[in-house]
Parts: sequence; C-alpha cells; structure tokens
Amino acid sequence: MLTTREAILLKVETTYKVDATPTASADAILVSELAPSNEGLRMLERNNIKPSIATDQSVFAGTLKKLAFTAEVKGSGTAGTAPEIGQALRCCGLDETIVAGTSVAYQPVSDGQETCTIYYYQEGRLRKMTGCVGTASISAENGAYASIAFEFTGHDAGLADSTFPTISYDSTVPSAFMDINFQIDSYGPIINSMTLDLANTIVMPGDVRDEFGFGKLRITKRDPNGSIDPESATLATYDFETKFKAGTRMALNTGEVGKVSGNKWRLTASIALREIGQGDRDQIRTDELSFGCHETNTDDEFTLTFL
Repeated sequence: MLTTREAILLKVETTYKVDATPTASADAILVSELAPSNEGLRMLERNNIKPSIATDQSVFAGTLKKLAFTAEVKGSGTAGTAPEIGQALRCCGLDETIVAGTSVAYQPVSDGQETCTIYYYQEGRLRKMTGCVGTASISAENGAYASIAFEFTGHDAGLADSTFPTISYDSTVPSAFMDINFQIDSYGPIINSMTLDLANTIVMPGDVRDEFGFGKLRITKRDPNGSIDPESATLATYDFETKFKAGTRMALNTGEVGKVSGNKWRLTASIALREIGQGDRDQIRTDELSFGCHETNTDDEFTLTFL
C-alpha cells in the first residue's frame, strides 16, 4: 500500500459515536502527513509465577484510534461558505458562525462541542473512527501558505477492505502568508512566522459497557498559545519587555491573508506574553515571543475568520 495514495472524509455527527456516513463528494479534506496510531492502548501483562521464567501472553483490553494530518488554510472560494476544513475545526472545540455571502468565523466554545466520524482510506482498505474530537495547530511563515495540523482521537469503528470512492476536493488554492497588515495593538512588527496551538485537553474516560472499554471523549480544557518573531526595535517604538512584565493584554491581528473574496482569512486574538527570548534572523536581532490567548468575556480568546 502506497502512503501517497490515501484519503480522509470527515463529517460532524448528529449523535455521538453514530456513524455520520461522510461522503466523498461533500466531506473530503485534502491533506498531507497522515499519521494513524493507537491511543490509550491497553495490553495487560500477566505476572504469573511458575517453574518457567517465560512471559505469558498479554491480554488485549481495548484501544482508541488517533489520526493526525495536515491541511491547507484556505477559503472555500465563496465568501460565507464554510471552508473544506470547517467541519474539522468544529470538532476541535470551535463554534462556527456564518454570515451569508460575507464570512465564516470560528471561535472557542465550552458547551455543545461537536464530534465527527472519520473515514480513512488507504490503498485497498478503509478505517472508520467515530465520536472523534481533536486539537489543532496553525503554522504560518513568510513566503509560504499557512497550514493547520490536526490530531483527532476517536473510537475504533472497524477496518475493512475497500476501494477508493470518487473523491471531490475543493479546488481553491491557498494564499501565501505575505503582503498583510500584521499588527500588535496599533504597532506593525516585522515578523517572519507565527504559530497558534489550540492545545485542547482530551479525556478518555472508561466505560465497561463499551466494546473496547472507553466512554465519551471530551475536550475538558484548552490553552491556546502561540509565537511570533518580530525584529527587535527600540522601546520607544514598542515596549514588549514592559508589557511582558506587567502582564498587559495586547490585540493580535494578522490582517487579511489573501486578496480574493472567498479565499481570504484573518486571525485575531487577545494575547499576553509568556516568554521573551532573543533570536537571529539573517544577522538581524529578533524578539522570540511566546504568548497565551485569553478570554476577555467568555470563549473569545481568538477568532479565525474566512472572508
């Protein structure tokens, strides 16, 4: 089986752990760096005492499945229509707000979090996962398009031989992370890269009624955080050091990435610095800034908007 011939379909569930039956025409996500694995695997050792020093066979006592993949950050091609990664974002603890013909925004939510079914096609077989929840991390660098690394955990819903369906992907091409009005408050730092990690905590409670001994998966905590690398400037220009020590909140705004309606995105966040370091980029001194995103009212630490 070729690792270059794989595909995933992802669809939000109506009922937890009930196969949402994603379709190849509506629920495919164009991805890279697919990495499947077991999660919470329990293999019980049997430490019996007997004349022989041989080890007894272990007992399988359940597992969940994990699937990591990376996708492009891009719009749907139509303003007000959710992007290809929209359903995946919703199942990472984000709420989706659609303004018809204008925008689709994603913001953290603490209640009513959604789950999804994932179909993972390999060359010749199909793995199904249900009740999936995830976390994600955005990386954006000057001169490249932004990407988002997802990591989903879900229940094992079976593995079977299967052929590829006829899959339809969104043909929209991502925009490069450049020619943008990036700002911290009203200051325009010269940065080369930015990250944002949702840092969701996913719990895997036990349930003896379940086939593999696992109950409902939940996101119980989040700690969105990230980094930027502005060129160092005088304190009179912008004083990151004082704001760091005082715990001052700052408004981060990437500005609109992309120029075409339906294929633009913007990230805004309320941030506080967690660490300041010194870096070197092409013999130019930089400030290596780590930050946390924090709510001002409720569930508003950051907003990712597609325009």
